[in-house]
Amino acid sequence: MKLILVRHGETYWNKERRVQGGGSDTELSEAGLKQANKLASWLKDKNIDAIISSPLKRAVSTAEAIASRHQLPVEIDAGLKEISVGELEGLSVSSLSTTFSQFLMRWWRKGGSERLPGGESLVELQERSWASIEPLLAEHKDGTVVAVSHYFVILAIIFKALDLPLDYLAKFKVDPGGVSILEFEDYGPRLVAFNDTSY
Repeated sequence: MKLILVRHGETYWNKERRVQGGGSDTELSEAGLKQANKLASWLKDKNIDAIISSPLKRAVSTAEAIASRHQLPVEIDAGLKEISVGELEGLSVSSLSTTFSQFLMRWWRKGGSERLPGGESLVELQERSWASIEPLLAEHKDGTVVAVSHYFVILAIIFKALDLPLDYLAKFKVDPGGVSILEFEDYGPRLVAFNDTSY
């Protein structure tokens, strides 16, 4: 199976550099809508068997743009929702360095086994997001699936597929509209594209 992982297009909170977790149902910005349409045009000639999406508006809008070129429904899967960031939701990224700096340093060092205040851990996120992907490996063994989701979800899925420790997650970045592709073969999964925004 080929799994095309798409991060939703830019939102206004992305522009404002605010923490945007599973508790914020933000909309795409003008730039984000353009990204979604450009991405849909780029994918229109690819053979796609299914499109799944996080239930959050920013992901659904991106997925619907892609689906419109393929006459496919968008299947909503709550397992692809962004990590619950609890008390960090909506905070400016700059304020994190003062309010939660010690905690976040510890959180990254521990490979995300510790929960965010009032939220989830990366380990919990990885378990629930992988539970959404794993059945697709059998269902679409020789097909292509597009999954539209979020920053931490995409990284968690890639790290699970490649058996990478979550300690390294802070060294990777997925931009709004970024496309990453995993190919699952009999000999194991391969990452063949990461955070591609060249479309």
